[in-house]
Amino acid sequence: MAKPIIAVTMGDASGVGPEIILKAFQQSRLHEEAVLFVIGDTHILNRAKDFLNTHVEIVSIKEPEEAEQVKAGAVPCLDLHLLTSDIPVGEISKEAGNAAFRYLEKAITLANDRRIDGICTAPLNKEALHKAGHMYPGHTEILADLTGTDDYAMMLAAPNLKVVHVTTHIGLMDAILKINPERVYTTIKLAHDTLVRSGIPAPRIAVCGINPHAGENGLFGNGEEEEKIIPAVERAQDEGVQVFGPLPADTLFFRATRGDFDIVVAMYHDQGHGPIKVLGLESGVNITVGLPIIRTSVDHGTAFDIAGTGKADSASMEEAIRQAIMLSGTRENR
Repeated sequence: MAKPIIAVTMGDASGVGPEIILKAFQQSRLHEEAVLFVIGDTHILNRAKDFLNTHVEIVSIKEPEEAEQVKAGAVPCLDLHLLTSDIPVGEISKEAGNAAFRYLEKAITLANDRRIDGICTAPLNKEALHKAGHMYPGHTEILADLTGTDDYAMMLAAPNLKVVHVTTHIGLMDAILKINPERVYTTIKLAHDTLVRSGIPAPRIAVCGINPHAGENGLFGNGEEEEKIIPAVERAQDEGVQVFGPLPADTLFFRATRGDFDIVVAMYHDQGHGPIKVLGLESGVNITVGLPIIRTSVDHGTAFDIAGTGKADSASMEEAIRQAIMLSGTRENR
């Protein structure tokens, strides 16, 4: 069986992305499971070598297929020649913002052409992205736009908890207005289908309420659970999905980490992000579900404050690559 080919985009060159990529690529077990290469700039990766005081070889490649021929221990880089090594470290730069967009754009093209099996992204900086004229809130929206995807959701994964979001980067009042049965049903289905593809044939899905105690039969709120959530849960149940809720969020996440459920459907950003990040920023992974391609990412930002110091932890990057490999499977199975 041929190993899946995973492209790792370098993200914002002024942040910790290049450093955590080089650290992660030194984990031999990842290379045993997949063919890995970076989409970025060799100048920047060579600079990151100095930050890490490592002598790993950076090998420039022109096509993804060449990565398999690169000797063990070296880092293949599909060099887009967008940046020089004098780009500032730890500062917002429109050049770095544009390059981060172009790395992702190239990866999406390769994935759409089925030349790679998955994408794993290092963090970008939204302000730098906007300074470069790319007016997206972040990676997820770029991926949705460039793949023509309307129904998608953000999934966060930690070692013993997975969470998918009905709404994400909007204000809380706007989120409550946007939640409706169709969107909740779509998110439940996206969660179900993603876990089935990952090898869980009948995933157990728990759905959070919006109000304290999931409304407690009308005691709290204005009937949001009955109006916005219950019709979606019942529709999915009628289709044979093992879905439960709405359930009180204050106990649901404990139950999920205990193993009662395979994934939690959160209604808004902080409801889902908070528990994941309490479990550990260093091990969280962001997965975009609903896309026609596989995409995972670290669950942290560019960390400008420690960029260039070599201190950045690569655990989230390693887990993100591992999740991309798991979701991609072998090339024969695609």
